[in-house]
Amino acid sequence: MGEVFAERRERLRARCSGAGVDAALVSAPANVRWLTGVPGAAALLLERDRAVLAVAHPSRDRERDDALEELVVPVGQDPAVAIAAAAPAEALLGVEEHDLTVARHRAVAEAAGGRLRDLHHSVEQLRVVKDEQELASLRIAAEIADQALGELLESILVGRSERHLAMELERRMVDHGADGPAFPVRVGAGDHSGRARHLPGDRRVEEGDFLTVSLGACYRGYRASATRTFVVGLAPAEWQVDLHAVVFAAQRAAREALAVGSSLDDCARAARRVLEARGYPPELDEGVGHGVGLDVEEEPRPGALEPWPGEFGKLENRVPVTVGLGVALPGRGGVRIEDTLVVRPSEDGGPELLTITTKELLAL
Repeated sequence: MGEVFAERRERLRARCSGAGVDAALVSAPANVRWLTGVPGAAALLLERDRAVLAVAHPSRDRERDDALEELVVPVGQDPAVAIAAAAPAEALLGVEEHDLTVARHRAVAEAAGGRLRDLHHSVEQLRVVKDEQELASLRIAAEIADQALGELLESILVGRSERHLAMELERRMVDHGADGPAFPVRVGAGDHSGRARHLPGDRRVEEGDFLTVSLGACYRGYRASATRTFVVGLAPAEWQVDLHAVVFAAQRAAREALAVGSSLDDCARAARRVLEARGYPPELDEGVGHGVGLDVEEEPRPGALEPWPGEFGKLENRVPVTVGLGVALPGRGGVRIEDTLVVRPSEDGGPELLTITTKELLAL
């Protein structure tokens, strides 16, 4: 395992060297973990011939990586500032400006002697294309979420609150081996269904409701995401069948547009065409997806200002992304469907679907 992280650090060293940066201070938690394999470590100083990891406690329970020196940071001291002071004198230090507040940036500059340069999301760019070990963790995360959702759908739902169902799903995912939820589970019933960022509340599930569930599991730090919409109790009404069919078709069009050389904007355009042809306004201002990995929302993102991961924002092989969208009718409810997939070339069968719980309109 150590060689995987050593190779990643060498890739960052090469990028820093090409930019004339002598050392890099990595402070974003997911980036530190990706470069070291150490969850919870606070900061990493990467020089040309050594790597220093800022930690709260010396390693005891975890496997020691001899290529990593440790700097134990006292309680109350900013790890980024402490490790900046360990940088070589007069070195040009690359920092993650997007992760530092103005106050922390000033403190790091003072500790390092004032010579800083922005790393410009270099680690995030390196993280976009996943190796097979990362994809294996994502597959397990997706399987855990699918299993928890499948079990919930077999239970009695009528009369239970959105909040209670969300808490149960989080517990079930942990029971099946998740580190925890990838994000707070969202459950929307009735007129709350179909909303992208609805927070579960006290609204109780009733017969005939649409029920939208957005969930994801975190496994070894990697996070998958899925959203499904069902009808509770009775056979669905005609308007529910029609609305589900439209969203189902639009999400399928977006998934089918996902390919090596495509972009998430291409997926959004494919979905938009379906919605407009059926007379629905395209509610796709935020696009239809984003990258996933150690963060539940990471690069690539739709309409990104920088072309990640490939030239002109084109997707590459082994890039995991979410593809999802929804339509919500005021006062009635709506449908939202989302999957996590991995971009694969057509000769390998095209996109690999990780979240496999049915997207058909089930009456529960």
